[in-house]
Amino acid sequence: MGVLRSTQSLQAEVDELRAALLADGAGAGGGWRRGAGQAGAKRAPGAGGAESRAVCVTGGISFVGFAVVDRLLRHGYTVRLALETQEDMDKLREMEMFGEDGRDGVWTVMANVMDPESLRRAFDGCAGVFHTSAFVDPGGMSGYTKHMARLEAQAAERVIEACIATESVRKCVFTSSLLACVWRQNYPHDRRRFPTVIDENCWSDESFCRDNKLWFALGKTAAEKAAWRAARGRDLKLVTICPALVTGPGFRRRNSTASIAYLKGTRAMLADGLVATANVETVAEAHVRAYEAMGDNTAGGRYICYDHVVRRPEEFAELERQLGLPGGGGAAAAQDTGDDDRPARFELCKRKLARLMSARRRCTYDAYYSVAFD
Repeated sequence: MGVLRSTQSLQAEVDELRAALLADGAGAGGGWRRGAGQAGAKRAPGAGGAESRAVCVTGGISFVGFAVVDRLLRHGYTVRLALETQEDMDKLREMEMFGEDGRDGVWTVMANVMDPESLRRAFDGCAGVFHTSAFVDPGGMSGYTKHMARLEAQAAERVIEACIATESVRKCVFTSSLLACVWRQNYPHDRRRFPTVIDENCWSDESFCRDNKLWFALGKTAAEKAAWRAARGRDLKLVTICPALVTGPGFRRRNSTASIAYLKGTRAMLADGLVATANVETVAEAHVRAYEAMGDNTAGGRYICYDHVVRRPEEFAELERQLGLPGGGGAAAAQDTGDDDRPARFELCKRKLARLMSARRRCTYDAYYSVAFD
């Protein structure tokens, strides 16, 4: 959101986005394509059946947002992209994949997530909102600061208030993070009997995150809680998706600041099995499945989303390499932790999402150990 980049970096990102669009368009039923009768986002609320297929996506050209938009188009939705900066608009134009608004089932509108009125105008006429936008700070290695965490929570509340203020929006899918679930100083447990399950009922401790300068985790936790508070008792259905570190083709360039911020606290995360990854396509599909299931009230609450838990130092070293980070630190830290055979204290469970996605019939667990800071 508003991140300044060099011309070379921007052009490289545009090239990657264009390649992704072309690849999707070449597939069966694929991608960002022209479709007749998909200008429903311009209609007034209740103007016809097409209106129920109109949705708005914040952060739609981000790594996750782009995948969500692509998945929505594949499912036959008309998408309104809420863009915050002129740079975002320029990036879309440079792709040369869209002509006039609505040509490919995609409309654009400028909206500032800190401005409730601009959000309301962007959302009005849509049946649902996908809030995938997030703050990043290009000034530091972590990609995220304490100030960003405060802004994240404020923006979340304003997005929900803007949804409620419209006459059309009835559903919102909110992109949170697995980091909003796992960071706590102590968990109740009894190793002799069973490990503690970490699921959607678990929340990260904001004080713990603040004390250990885990700003990205703090921001995601505070933002999700703010969204739930704002939606409580209101005429809006809310679902939050809590993905692990989002990976996939091009994630180093297109998601590097968020990825680096996510890995803050790496030593404890890797040593204790907290580094999980989620492919961006899985995350996008989870968003759309949740949105559609909200219609008949079969989806609600939070959903943990991950594909794999990184356990071995060499796996993490490869992750560092892909992000262009100095290698060896995380891997060495994992090797220093000692006994890999110690009994597991925790198990990460994504049963709720697995049930929604109909991918598996039983709870999927990944064991990990206690959080400990050096």
